[in-house]
Amino acid sequence: MTRLLGLAPVVNADTRLIVLGSFPGVASLKAQQYYGHPQNQFWKILGALWAIPLPQLPYAQRLESMLGHGVGLWDVYGACEREGSLDSAIRRGELNDFLWLQAQCPSLQAIAHNGFESFKHAKHTERLGLPVYKLPSTSPANAGWSFERKLAAWKEVFEAQGIA
Repeated sequence: MTRLLGLAPVVNADTRLIVLGSFPGVASLKAQQYYGHPQNQFWKILGALWAIPLPQLPYAQRLESMLGHGVGLWDVYGACEREGSLDSAIRRGELNDFLWLQAQCPSLQAIAHNGFESFKHAKHTERLGLPVYKLPSTSPANAGWSFERKLAAWKEVFEAQGIA
């Protein structure tokens, strides 16, 4: 199995909430973009929360808007072995350095895990002493949750942090 490297964090000093996925899927790695699979609902959810057409914007503008709202992106794994895109196929995952993240984001107030695989590592992010949330995965593999149900769950967390 090939060792895959994840994407760099998208954060700045004003990041108040970091959304942690598990590890980018094949489409995201190929595009070198977070949530690059066209069926992933991440950008659609953020767009709905902020009433802006994020999915239609170029990637750089999506990131700029997200950072402008105080939200950053990263993954729990910086590297792993995996065939395909399913979280269940992740092997030998190497966790990212969350202490480094906290040092880079002095305004960080909370951490939100996007999906079950990410949330499995909440014990590591809880060590930062910040609120930690479990969000329903925006992945197309999470077909058991409707878009509206996912949006409501994300809205609750974002409103609690003053970001929605």
